[in-house]
Amino acid sequence: MITENLKDVEARVCAACERSGRKREDVTLIAVSKTKPVEMLEEAYAYGCRYFGENKGQELDEKYDIMPKDIHWQMIGHLQRNKVKYIIDKAELIHSVDSIRLAETIDKEAAKKGIVVNVLLEVNLMPEEVIDFIHENVRFQHIKVQGLMTIAPFVENPEENRIHFANLRKLSVDIAKEKVDNVNMSILSMGMTNDFEVAIEEGATMVRIGTAIFGERNYAHQI
Repeated sequence: MITENLKDVEARVCAACERSGRKREDVTLIAVSKTKPVEMLEEAYAYGCRYFGENKGQELDEKYDIMPKDIHWQMIGHLQRNKVKYIIDKAELIHSVDSIRLAETIDKEAAKKGIVVNVLLEVNLMPEEVIDFIHENVRFQHIKVQGLMTIAPFVENPEENRIHFANLRKLSVDIAKEKVDNVNMSILSMGMTNDFEVAIEEGATMVRIGTAIFGERNYAHQI
């Protein structure tokens, strides 16, 4: 099932790239594997998936130890500050930095490990607040902002979310013009199962696909 689902998703990603005049390699497909057992991740891995997204620090930590080491783990869910230390050197990218307090904790834990952590700012604020956040982020020596992430509303018609994706793209361009130290706007993480094609058309560089690959979430099957 997962292999067939992945083939379908891949075809849809390719078609969206073609419609928008983009190259397929410009878009990274993240298989959102939260709550899914390792066996399902292994099937996706066998197909070729190397980017997996988790939304709980403990689950990412446990799967990291089990799965092959060439996986690019993505922390996509709300990250509690007391869980940062568990994934700080395991998540290649933290998508969900939504407060200065969280950024402070990430910076502190990264300093202990002597590493620089790549993060995205989760945009659920007004654009001017995001700009303020960006400028305040300069004081962190162990964080590199690589772009923006948003979770669009769940809608029946994905076209309704086009405006949100277009606005995020515009915001990233505006931030890039600020030329702030330690801030890069190369990544736009937006689009999920119900609207990823529209997100790609509007400039997404990462799409987070769970249900279309693994099926509906089943919380009874934890690792």
